[in-house]
Amino acid sequence: MSLTVLSDEQIRLLLENLSYDELDGLVDTLRNALHEYSTGTQSIQDGIVHQPERTSVHSNTTGATTLFMPSISATQGHAVKVVTVSSPTSDTTLPAIRPTGSLTVYSPQGPPLGFLHAQTLTAFRTALASSCLLLKRAHVRTITVFGAGLQAYWHIRLALMLRGHSIREVFIINRRFSDCARATFKKIYGIPQEIKQREGWDQAQFSLLTPGYGEFDRLQKDHMRASDVIYCCTPSTEDLFDASILTSHEGRRKGRLIVAVGSYTPKMRELPKELLLQATKAHSSGIHYHKHATEGGVIIVDTLDGALKEAGEIIDAGLAPKQLVELGELIMVQRLAREEEESLASQSSTDESSVSESFDKLDLSSTGSAMSTVFGSDSGKSPSGSGSKRSSSRSPGRSPGRKGSSSGGGGSFFPPFIRRQSSNKASASEEKAQTQQQEPYSHDKHLSRWLTVGTVVYKSVGLGLMDLVVGFELVRLAKAKGLGTHIEGFTS
Repeated sequence: MSLTVLSDEQIRLLLENLSYDELDGLVDTLRNALHEYSTGTQSIQDGIVHQPERTSVHSNTTGATTLFMPSISATQGHAVKVVTVSSPTSDTTLPAIRPTGSLTVYSPQGPPLGFLHAQTLTAFRTALASSCLLLKRAHVRTITVFGAGLQAYWHIRLALMLRGHSIREVFIINRRFSDCARATFKKIYGIPQEIKQREGWDQAQFSLLTPGYGEFDRLQKDHMRASDVIYCCTPSTEDLFDASILTSHEGRRKGRLIVAVGSYTPKMRELPKELLLQATKAHSSGIHYHKHATEGGVIIVDTLDGALKEAGEIIDAGLAPKQLVELGELIMVQRLAREEEESLASQSSTDESSVSESFDKLDLSSTGSAMSTVFGSDSGKSPSGSGSKRSSSRSPGRSPGRKGSSSGGGGSFFPPFIRRQSSNKASASEEKAQTQQQEPYSHDKHLSRWLTVGTVVYKSVGLGLMDLVVGFELVRLAKAKGLGTHIEGFTS
């Protein structure tokens, strides 16, 4: 068994030259892994260990913070990533530390299979998770990016690779025209013209805005309000913009995907509290009588436990677990809805159908589930109870998830195909029953509209599972393309 060693430059070369099909395959692989993570299929009772939490150490001497991120997969194996970064609270007189580290991936039996530089890999895997939501958007024409480092670059790069045919403008907002900003523009403009044409963004315009410009405040507001997607990719300890830009009546008219990936400790934050509170405000139904974009009532996160412990924005806003929904859980709901629809479409429209076993496993209408908030609350009451935990939370001390869970309060929001009444003489009770059965479809429509054209806020603090998935895929691609160093017989 060989050990594959990949340098940062080799990883960058692999990722920059991915075909659309290869990138689409990576997105799908990550979706599946996040789906398993959030659905509770990784349980101790089944012999599979929960995702372990990451730990960190800090040095006052160097100002460096080192993060240790272990992860495990039932099918692929396990991995450990070690990354060192400059602490946002360290002495400013100390030399800045560029994020660096490594990822080691192991087979399920323990032998190491790959040793990979973690710098580009980390930025790419974070952007890959964000792309799961980007691909759902109906319109991606204008993008605003806060930050100009590797995270910013790979969020821009994947957007261009996946949605380049529609992208026309990319606004980058940074504190100054730094070396990182210069490097990012150099990489973007250095992409060969044939690749730009193939991906469809050869006519796209790129610009940089810094606070030193005289009309910075006005231009920042204009850029953000014109944007379909906003990426926040800075290790900031304060809000990147004034909340009113997006929470005012004018700011809410347009739906946007807002992604925050730069902050990862309780003392760091990029998004203003008012934006999160507006996004999680409960609505009585999916119908809005004011001219503003659809809102879901929840914040999407990569990991519930991680967000509650490490996301400064979430902590500062005092959000409860029921106001958060994991990205993998959202993928699960959409997948089950699609499978159910495809299954029932093959049946006669006159057949009576029952809820599939897959949907029985969901507890979407429970008052403790964030998914019930996504579809609107009939009570119109604001979510409360910050001390409660959703059953889908993942941590070593919790129950294994929602397998077979079904609270007595209600049913799935995705029932089977509802047969239309062929007679106009249905009794009042039958009409009432039919109306009640059809109500979930308005919820389904609301979910779809929210994800495609509504205001969606996604907060990521990083998840070791993402590193594992991308690490194993990079080892596979490197072997297939003859890239990297392969040490035969490393593991006897």
